[in-house]
Parts: sequence; C-alpha cells; structure tokens
Amino acid sequence: MKKMNCWEVKKCGREIGGSRANLGICPSAVESKLDGAHGGMNAGRSCWVVAGTQCGGKEQGTFAHKYHNCEKCDFYQLVKSEEGPKFILAVLLLKRMREVPTPA
Repeated sequence: MKKMNCWEVKKCGREIGGSRANLGICPSAVESKLDGAHGGMNAGRSCWVVAGTQCGGKEQGTFAHKYHNCEKCDFYQLVKSEEGPKFILAVLLLKRMREVPTPA
C-alpha cells in the first residue's frame, strides 16, 4: 500500500506542480530534511511540525501555535494509525529539522 502525503489526502494543490501552486508551494512539500519520515516525500507525512502550512485556507503559524490543532487533524490521525509503534514523535521530527548537514 502506497503511503499518501498530506497534499494527496487533503487535495490542496499546493505541492510542486499542483493545481494551486501559483498561490505558493506549501512548506511541507519542500522540507527536505524530513524526506522519508513516515514513508513520505519531504515533509508530506510529518506536516504538523512544519511552520507555515495551511489548514482550511489559513496559515497555521509555528509548531507551537498549531500542534494542538494538528493532533486533531484526520491526516495526522491517519499517519499515526498507519505507522503504529513506528510513529515518530514530534520532538524527534523537530530535532531532525534542526540538524545541520555535515559538509562532504
């Protein structure tokens, strides 16, 4: 079973090449530090930790401002259910986002 990203489930069209990309690309679609988390593309399956995502057409702000609402989101609940014990806690996702890549 293919794991779907938030933009596929929510059909927002704000991913790269999406039907509403002209309004701006969602930060989850381009947050490469979370690529692969929960089997998603970029932050497509961990959008709740990415600042500036939208819900209901409104920007949700920082993690601290939005997480309480995200926990109630049907997509968050879907990922949590699909991942089961492999679900990555928000604090670990945030840590991964803050890590600076080592120079090659």
